[in-house]
Amino acid sequence: MGWLDALLGRSKPAKPDLDALFALPSAAVTLQAATGLEPTGLGSVSFRAAEGGAFATLENDVKALLGDRVEESGDRYGYTWLLVRRAPDAVSDLVTELHAVNSSLESAGFGPSLLCSLVSFADPDGRRLALVYLYKRGTFYPFAPLTEGEKRDTALELQVRGALEGELPVEAELSRWFPVWGAPGL
Repeated sequence: MGWLDALLGRSKPAKPDLDALFALPSAAVTLQAATGLEPTGLGSVSFRAAEGGAFATLENDVKALLGDRVEESGDRYGYTWLLVRRAPDAVSDLVTELHAVNSSLESAGFGPSLLCSLVSFADPDGRRLALVYLYKRGTFYPFAPLTEGEKRDTALELQVRGALEGELPVEAELSRWFPVWGAPGL
């Protein structure tokens, strides 16, 4: 960043650090102790599918790698979601597979198509939460949908932010905590 960029208030965008995903298993332990939320064994990656044979081949290769543990779906905004299923106590394996999907897309030149990855949690009372990794920001944020309508449990989201601030790079700007209504696995 040059002095003109600093003068005009421009900053360099944060570089994604996919290895930050590997902090999720220990953060899951902290989250469980602080809130009672436990991993569900579900995680997903969202991206905008590109046209062409190279992308289709890559997508098929990723699905073949994960086998019957992966399920593809689309959302109302035109994004593709790959839902990965694992045993609830296999958070490390789930994160490794989500990292593999993200890394495959990034290394093939489709990094700009990546939107987010998430890992789901729930408790016996029915509260749900996703820890969402924003690819373009390199940060995480909690998303806690309520069961009725498109409403959020903001108190739970702020509680989770406080519990995980030292463990994960948490998105500081609350305006970037985008809702992911209907995300597979949540």
